[in-house]
Amino acid sequence: MSILLDRDTPLIVQGITGRIGHFHTQEMRSYGTKIVGGVTPGKGGSTIEGVPVFDTVKEAVAKTGATASIVFVPPPFTADAIMEAADASLRLCIAITDGIPARDMIRVKRYMRRYRQENRMRLIGPNCAGIISPGKALAGVMAGSIYLPGRVGVVSRSGTLGYEAASQMQAAGIGVSTSVGIGGDPINGSSFRDILELFEADEDTHAVVLIGEIGGPQEADAAEFIRDHMSKPVVAYVAGLSAPKGRRMGHAGAIIQAFGESASEKVEILREVGATVTASPSEIGASVAAVLRKAA
Repeated sequence: MSILLDRDTPLIVQGITGRIGHFHTQEMRSYGTKIVGGVTPGKGGSTIEGVPVFDTVKEAVAKTGATASIVFVPPPFTADAIMEAADASLRLCIAITDGIPARDMIRVKRYMRRYRQENRMRLIGPNCAGIISPGKALAGVMAGSIYLPGRVGVVSRSGTLGYEAASQMQAAGIGVSTSVGIGGDPINGSSFRDILELFEADEDTHAVVLIGEIGGPQEADAAEFIRDHMSKPVVAYVAGLSAPKGRRMGHAGAIIQAFGESASEKVEILREVGATVTASPSEIGASVAAVLRKAA
């Protein structure tokens, strides 16, 4: 089983005719993702890679039955693209785009609150690697070849470290149920806690890898959920142990501003709730193998 995405999920690509959108459409289709349409305003009625292109998301949904979208739209227009997806009653939107102004994401978050919780679209990202359910579907920019199908969920703020974890587990013969990149921006659509809740409810996910970074309260929130609700083992790594306070590291959200936001503090918090925390990213695969042996 997988969370969020499987081989039957009908997906549209917002920004499909752009260079990046076109390239990743080819990659996702080659992997087996069910791409049923694309959206580029002004190019409706055309096709690309045999996929029909529509002017609006609502039209694409009406004509194709899509339930999810992936966004490869330039930063100045990404907020509008996400809100358009929400208005079209999509259940899932994955925003890959980097460099979206924080003020735009505040507007998106406020806009989405107009919908009742049960009708509200789930947003993954922005500035994220996307989602892959190995052997089933890919909606993102991951290299599908490094993901072995299996029973370990992965959730990461860092796309690169998510790939590293998958590669190490593949080398150890350990597979992934679903890998979700939630993105490193300070304001994003889904948190660690949101994704941990889905993994906890998925009977075919037996353990979870959580990859965090300095900055923000998400790891502390995740620790609270692990303590109160997780029955499955969690292996965690937090990047940025040597980062000085007030210095940005990589992602826009990776900056220490308050207590509990440094890597060492996050490591302490996660260990206190029973997560297995690795000191180095090179130890993730071995730590997962050890945790699975212990749980067997």
